[in-house]
Amino acid sequence: MNGRGEPFAVPVPQGYRVGPWEVRAPLATGAFGSVYEARRTGEASDPGLPRTAALKFLATGTNTPRHLTHLRDLVEREIALHRRLRHPRLIRLYETLTVDDPGRPELDGATVLVLEKAEGSLSALLTASPRPAAGPALLAQICEGLHQLHTAGWVHGDLKPANVLLMKDGTIRLADFNMAAELEGTHAYTPAFSTPDYTPPELLWTEIGERGRRIRPSADIWAFGVLAHLVLTGSFPLSGGTPTARRDAAVAYARGTDALRLAPELPGIWRDIVRDCLARTHAERVGGEELLRRVSAAAGTERPRRLPRLRRRSRRTTVTAAVVATLAAAALGYGVSDWAARSGDGKSPATPAVYGAAELRTDRGVPVGYRRLIVDSAHDCVQPEVTPALIAAMLKAESDFDPDLSDPHAGREGEYGIARWTPSLLRWWIRADGVPATATPRPPFSPAESIPAMARYLCYMEPLLRPAGLHGDRRVLLAAAYRTSYKKVNAAGGVPPAIRPYADRVTRYLKEYTPPGKP
Repeated sequence: MNGRGEPFAVPVPQGYRVGPWEVRAPLATGAFGSVYEARRTGEASDPGLPRTAALKFLATGTNTPRHLTHLRDLVEREIALHRRLRHPRLIRLYETLTVDDPGRPELDGATVLVLEKAEGSLSALLTASPRPAAGPALLAQICEGLHQLHTAGWVHGDLKPANVLLMKDGTIRLADFNMAAELEGTHAYTPAFSTPDYTPPELLWTEIGERGRRIRPSADIWAFGVLAHLVLTGSFPLSGGTPTARRDAAVAYARGTDALRLAPELPGIWRDIVRDCLARTHAERVGGEELLRRVSAAAGTERPRRLPRLRRRSRRTTVTAAVVATLAAAALGYGVSDWAARSGDGKSPATPAVYGAAELRTDRGVPVGYRRLIVDSAHDCVQPEVTPALIAAMLKAESDFDPDLSDPHAGREGEYGIARWTPSLLRWWIRADGVPATATPRPPFSPAESIPAMARYLCYMEPLLRPAGLHGDRRVLLAAAYRTSYKKVNAAGGVPPAIRPYADRVTRYLKEYTPPGKP
């Protein structure tokens, strides 16, 4: 369990040995893998290995072939970057191991990444009170890490606070290179996933080819501009109460229908940097040596100052668990992971608030990596029937939360992804601005595309169901309309007999995922 009553995606008992490493304590979990603190107890092939590390377990023995292909792609990206690059601003990968344990089929064949252990994260630092004053120095180091990546011919692809780690000496490291890609000329190719708040507008409507999405280093520059604004002001540069709303604001800004409204408290020298990082088009964004020079000058030093240590919860507690957990984010799910935390005695779990817990049960198997996306997507609909629990129940019934589902024989076009979209129907709902895509999207369809589109479609159909005369829970009727059409539900006066088994599954999961006391 991860400290909130939820099972780890890859359960590993304390004391389990992998090579010279012994698992000491669980740190974090996501949808498909888990991170554990470990110590070196045996002889290592490399005498330079540290005494402690973070082990990221990615199971391969019990997943579907499509899951395995996706996980291997993510792991191989991270390993490839670590093998080719060794820079002081990048988290270090010491070695990779494979579990050989037929007696434990849930672990046998798992890939294990042995990573440098961090002390804190930018995510944790941003939630500290009072807010730290070391923001400019921190940003200078982040910029230095990006410059190292770009100079070496790589794009990070997922820069965000969770992927910026603080080390024991107060310096920072960039981490989570599962979305990283090596440039081929001016572009690289990454999986069709991104974190909306840090994704440049041009990637929100880009076509996705067989090799994934084309991306430039300027995507990292946009993300740095968002991150810098957040670090220095505590707010995002684009308005909106949810990631989806801010994504819509980014689209409007890029199209020239809305202006960039930076926070008044953003210092003048940083205002110019952030504005140039968030230019509407990739060609206008500042980068390279010029960005590094300007950020270093704005930070007041060519060599960034040592960062302050994160405040401890108690004399004996550190935030190591919260930080090393960020090492898992991109490889473990689709953008959002939920981390284990420890209380002051270092043994019993703490119980911080879980995002969306009042609307979605956190102990009934909804994958951690999808929860925030589910909750935010439901919140973007004004219809009260479109709830996080309903969306989660439908995803369970549609695909068992399989992001790589492929059923090419379903109907004329086939159905794909976690929400079982047909390409021609998804075309109408894939864009946040409500405008149909100019071309029919081609699978694979990522959860970041599929889940918000499901919420938009449900929100559209709810007013089209008859206001009276329908039998059954209106939420389940809405799910039935998603599986067939609102016209068929209206004509049947309820759930059409042909899809009663599907509606029964949704009803069961809806009850399971709805928190006690909620209707």
